[in-house]
Amino acid sequence: MERGRTVYLRPVRKEDMESFYKAVQDEVIRYMTGTRRVFTMDELYDHYERITNDSTRFDFAICLRDGDETIGDLSILDIDRVNRKAGFRIALHGQEHFNKGYGTEAVQLALRFVFEKLHLNRIQLEVFSHNIPAVKAYEKAGFKKEGTLRQVLYMNDRYSDEIIMGMLKKEYSERKNY
Repeated sequence: MERGRTVYLRPVRKEDMESFYKAVQDEVIRYMTGTRRVFTMDELYDHYERITNDSTRFDFAICLRDGDETIGDLSILDIDRVNRKAGFRIALHGQEHFNKGYGTEAVQLALRFVFEKLHLNRIQLEVFSHNIPAVKAYEKAGFKKEGTLRQVLYMNDRYSDEIIMGMLKKEYSERKNY
């Protein structure tokens, strides 16, 4: 478990799928993540079974320290231990949790886990260009834009680019010691 000031990360549990379900019902959250489908509870339970048996990933619930409410999730995925790299994704499950610093703190906890516990050298994420708050939050956390895949998503009558962002252990260490 990774603890911060306002949130903590713990392994995802089956009962967390109710919070995931809430998130996939929200049209704004689906748009920000590029998710087209609304998943059923059975599909989410199947997803839970798949991810808990996958040795190339860690999935965490983001929980409030005050009240233990699950407010989101994040994943360290596609872990390549030979090349010491992984992918990253995060989602808050309700708009009422946006712009309160919870996501920023959860990202910082995830980075600490990736670089200090897993001893990886690189973490990478993809974010859609229309999700401007996320891009700014990732930059604030120290991620650097590394490339853009142009017009990869057509949703809500517009095209969006996919921005590839990454962070190296050296950059994390420099920020931590700043």
